Amino acid sequence: MDSGSPLRVEKTTLKAVIKKTYVLDTNVLLHDPTAVTAFNEHHVVIPMTVLEELDHIKDRHEKTVSREARIAIQMIDKVVDTASPQEIQSGVPIPGSNREGVPGTLAIYPDQLLSDDSDVPYLDVTQDQANDNRIINVALRLQAENPAAFVCLVTKDINMRIKAKGSGLMHVEDYRRDRVLDDIDLLARGYEHIEGDFWSDISEVDTLREGDCTLHRIPRRSLPNVYPNMFLYDDQAFMAFVKRIDGDYVYLHCDSRDKLMHRRFWGLAPRNLEQAMAMALLENDNVDMTVMTGPAGSGKTLLALAYGLHAILEQKRFSKLIVARSTPPIAEDIGFLPGTEEEKMAPWLAAFDDNLEILHGTDESCHGSIAYVKERANIQFKSLNFMRGRSFNNAYIIIDEAQGLSQFQLKSVISRVGADSKIVVLGNLAQIDNKYISPLTSGLTYLVEKTKAYPHAGIMHVNGIVRSRLAAFAEEQL
Repeated sequence: MDSGSPLRVEKTTLKAVIKKTYVLDTNVLLHDPTAVTAFNEHHVVIPMTVLEELDHIKDRHEKTVSREARIAIQMIDKVVDTASPQEIQSGVPIPGSNREGVPGTLAIYPDQLLSDDSDVPYLDVTQDQANDNRIINVALRLQAENPAAFVCLVTKDINMRIKAKGSGLMHVEDYRRDRVLDDIDLLARGYEHIEGDFWSDISEVDTLREGDCTLHRIPRRSLPNVYPNMFLYDDQAFMAFVKRIDGDYVYLHCDSRDKLMHRRFWGLAPRNLEQAMAMALLENDNVDMTVMTGPAGSGKTLLALAYGLHAILEQKRFSKLIVARSTPPIAEDIGFLPGTEEEKMAPWLAAFDDNLEILHGTDESCHGSIAYVKERANIQFKSLNFMRGRSFNNAYIIIDEAQGLSQFQLKSVISRVGADSKIVVLGNLAQIDNKYISPLTSGLTYLVEKTKAYPHAGIMHVNGIVRSRLAAFAEEQL
């Protein structure tokens, strides 16, 4: 008697019984066009209203969201392409979504056929938010038809989640596939302050020479949470940079705080240790991408701009400086009025002119110096929309206000970086103005956590307000 076969059948049946149902809102598919593959072996339902909204959005002038809508439609089409109408309504296996041999399934729900039923809570679909209500009604109907099943509405719209719960839906969730952290306070900062004396907790260390650099080799078990290109310092005089990490060891290059604090870019000196460490990362030839986070007024943009001028005009390392910034108008359209791309972008990139004034404010002719520097450094202001599809070689690129970008938008920008180029990504997670993005789901958070182990990326949280005591009070208290 073969006892294995019945056990396998029983396991598969059990999985089929406990399969969960997830109803997706349109904003989930715009946020992650591949979301239908994110639910493993479970059942994904897309209401017909969602398809209609995607169809409307794909033809908009807003290039970013229209692109995501088209990708989502293509992904759905790839799953249901050869299925019959009956299979599409009951569930089509999703390629690549298997777990333990059980595939996930995707179904399209014809919610236009739903009608008011006294036994099922039903939201009015003649109001301003009719589409939201139709999507909620699908989840309510599925819950009423299968009281013992797990039916969940997945949406990034907070108000829609509240409405669904208030209408009697038992399970409502935000889309969490892109969350890389459970608490934003755990976000990598690029440095670690060690209480007391660093060496008192290190029991084993070797010293070796590599070229003109002396490195301390320490077992990874003594420093389990470090990553490449981060800084370590203690309450004494110890200051070190994680040069590299291999399977067994961490290699530290010791430095002095005085040396860090005496670094200068285009006449700019650091005002605190975080700024000094950020300047060291910017100047590091081994770091192709530097990600700087921190509050408004901490000097992120000023540091990035000062190094760009220093590297282009003094070191001759790059041939141009490209500046792009994320704002809602840029994410959608820069308009059809006369003017160059730079002229249309000027109102949104005024912060860079402000920083150029800081760097040249003491010059005899401030405006003349700024115009001269813009021309000599070949400073170009670009819309994020028009960076897609291009490659930027031998360029120094600054992406400012990146906290409002999704992971897919940031990926599309970073993948444009060509040979002999460096990119600096700046953002303040406390100033997100995208209603579907939170600090935990921001592309900036995703970028920090996904690249911190990459040996050619550096991360730095620049703390401390350097604008004024009033700015510091506003950031902390208002």
